Amino acid sequence: MVKFLSFREDARRIAEADSVAVIGLGRFGASLALELMASGTEVLGIDSDEDLVQSLNAQLTQVVRADATKLEVLQQLAIGDFDRVVVAIGTDIKASILTASLLLQLKVPVIWAKAVDEQHGMILEQLGVHKVISPEKEMGRRVAHLVRGAAADYLEIDKGYAMVKTVAPAHLHGITLTEAAVRTEHGVTIAAYKPGHGEWRNADADTVLRAGDVLLVVGPTSRVEAFAQLR
Repeated sequence: MVKFLSFREDARRIAEADSVAVIGLGRFGASLALELMASGTEVLGIDSDEDLVQSLNAQLTQVVRADATKLEVLQQLAIGDFDRVVVAIGTDIKASILTASLLLQLKVPVIWAKAVDEQHGMILEQLGVHKVISPEKEMGRRVAHLVRGAAADYLEIDKGYAMVKTVAPAHLHGITLTEAAVRTEHGVTIAAYKPGHGEWRNADADTVLRAGDVLLVVGPTSRVEAFAQLR
């Protein structure tokens, strides 16, 4: 366990970098924190569970055991100096709400928070949390679209608008996207493509697709799903 007084300057140093503080190091929070570290982001991890803290020791920039529902603790951890904080607490709704409220009180510029259900999410939004996420719900929707469709991957960009990863249908092989009139015929946009043994490339009007090319297609959800069904 790191003593708060000696930790405060380290936390401030982290906050000055391209950094994120993650509060709650369960499965979601730990996965998020480790992925951020892998992308080159410095991460301050906070949890009240000593075992979770110890399990991530030396894997994050700094990790500390602390009760984030106490204002004085957050102040000692210099959380107010961070531009981005994620509340990933998933097992204690009361703690999640109180922590989010304190972060708003400290005027953290960008706060993300995990919601375990719709009521929890509604309360977080009413508090003024900038971005509320529901990982289980969002993953369920994503998998549902993959199960019922032919896309290799699916990402909901906004309600009713999505991106899918799919193979180039046969009727597009050997002609330019201008000639194919994809937007007119299918109501979608091919944003990028990957040749069978190549790297991802941005698509443009002169792009010519071949058999085996993989596409990233964006547009209204019903349209991109219909396009992914083409062979």
